[in-house]
Amino acid sequence: MSSKSKQDEMDETISKEEELNATENQEVGNEVEQTEEERLREDLAKEKDKFLRLFAEFENYKKRTSKERMDLFKTAGQEVIVSMLPVLDDFDRALKELSKSEDKEVFKGVGLIHGKLRETLKSKGLEELTVKAGDVFDAEIHEAITQITAPSKKMKGKLIDVIEKGFKLGDKIIRHPKVVVGN
Repeated sequence: MSSKSKQDEMDETISKEEELNATENQEVGNEVEQTEEERLREDLAKEKDKFLRLFAEFENYKKRTSKERMDLFKTAGQEVIVSMLPVLDDFDRALKELSKSEDKEVFKGVGLIHGKLRETLKSKGLEELTVKAGDVFDAEIHEAITQITAPSKKMKGKLIDVIEKGFKLGDKIIRHPKVVVGN
């Protein structure tokens, strides 16, 4: 009986070892499956991240190109308006001289054309900078052509004369007023 029980014990030990091996193999298989599943999840997360970054980059590209297009339209309009400023200056000088002449009809006609040109440019966003003698000199707004001795102490650092008018288009100064400053 003792030999049979040894045999039984051996059989039991062998069957326990087989069960352990089977369990270990199953666990190893599960680990392989889990690592495969984890790997797929990581890959999915990476692809989602790439997609979100690409989408954000595309949105930024659309915004940037839209802004550049708007700036281009503003710049193109600005070039035309800046090229028209000397014409507006010539009209101002012509009106000044025509006001001295006897022919009031010519003065009236040129005045109408001058007004129409001013209104057209104003409708496109052009504004004249209001600068007059006696204003305080500001280097960011005014362009000093020359300095002369101030006629009085109150006029030191102030504008004595405005040589050329200044204009702005929207918020940007496109031509600074040229002035004479007292020192």
